[in-house]
Amino acid sequence: MAGAGSRARWRRGAGELENEVLAALWAADRPLTPAEIRRSIGGGLAYNTVHTVLTRLYDKKLVLRDAEGRRGAYRPAGNAAELTARAMREALDRGPDPLAALRHFVAGLSAEEERVLRALLGGGGGAP
Repeated sequence: MAGAGSRARWRRGAGELENEVLAALWAADRPLTPAEIRRSIGGGLAYNTVHTVLTRLYDKKLVLRDAEGRRGAYRPAGNAAELTARAMREALDRGPDPLAALRHFVAGLSAEEERVLRALLGGGGGAP
């Protein structure tokens, strides 16, 4: 029984494993196979688990698959900032009122984030 409880404490949260896989890919200077990603992440993950996560990321268009003989190697579809921006755009497009969502998002920005946004939009406040 103690083993089951301790195992539950080490379980990753939703999306955490996807983020770890993406981080491993961003850190690499070349496409990685599922086995290489598994070694990079560690934590006793099964090969099938890593492969399943990669398949989900591929289906979400967050990674690209390169043919490498019989093995597939994966690389990120963009850097962290690009993928975050795409997710934000998709979230705005999904909602019934994207302008209201954008207003709520901007209202929650830190002073530094607001300064950079103003600079990007040409409203002053310094360079981004």
